[in-house]
Amino acid sequence: MFSRIDWSQVGVIAAKEWRERIRNWWVLAVALIFALFALAIAWFGGAQQGAVGFQGIEVTVASLVSLVIYLVPLIAVILGYDAVVGERERGSLELLLSMPITRFEILLGKYLGLSAALAGATAAGFGAGLLPLAKHIASRELYHYAGFVGSAILMGMAFLSLSLWVSVIARDRMRASGMAIALWFFFVLIFDLLLMGLLVLSKGNLGSAVFAGLLMLNPADVFRLLNMFSSRQVQTMYGLATVMPDGLTDPAVLTGIMLAWVAGPFFIAHWRFK
Repeated sequence: MFSRIDWSQVGVIAAKEWRERIRNWWVLAVALIFALFALAIAWFGGAQQGAVGFQGIEVTVASLVSLVIYLVPLIAVILGYDAVVGERERGSLELLLSMPITRFEILLGKYLGLSAALAGATAAGFGAGLLPLAKHIASRELYHYAGFVGSAILMGMAFLSLSLWVSVIARDRMRASGMAIALWFFFVLIFDLLLMGLLVLSKGNLGSAVFAGLLMLNPADVFRLLNMFSSRQVQTMYGLATVMPDGLTDPAVLTGIMLAWVAGPFFIAHWRFK
């Protein structure tokens, strides 16, 4: 499949999606929001313990993880829900499909352009947010923070892939927006409540392997685990670290699972788009 892709066609579609986000100031607005949150949490994150000021990257990341789990998936699903159905409603999809370009190239170009906009906003925002504190951050801490930002981008791409699938199967933009918000609501808010309910119903007899496997069914939980097991100090803040199997505490394994969440919904969307 990949050997037959005309990457110049993909690049044209991706550049179009990127330019549209630049023109409506979407990237700048999201980057500004992330920068303000990153700076505020880095400086005031320890206020509840009576400490104001930068407490270190690991404490900052632990606080940012809870915020990013809500914001990045929401931005991703809003960004991608009308990528295909919007073109269909405007009548431009038929014109696009009449040209010498495959459906896979169209879908891939849209996904890459939207992913670039999301990744650029996330990296620029979280990077700019810590610029005022650069003199307090060691090079090792920068590596840890870069890993956090990279995992946030991967989670956003996973939810963007889900929203692209929604855009392909939805009949109109109204239904697509409802389905996208429902996906965000389920994975970010409902999933963990259901999992906790299952633990209560099983009276604590749910095996750690089963529990860990269920967590892998949610890209938001994979993101949380990926950042939790990247630092021993962060692990101590979560009791979950004591019940996870060793095989699912390796950041490389968790990154692979997140990449599967990025690729899986996209290829399902392509299969449906054909």
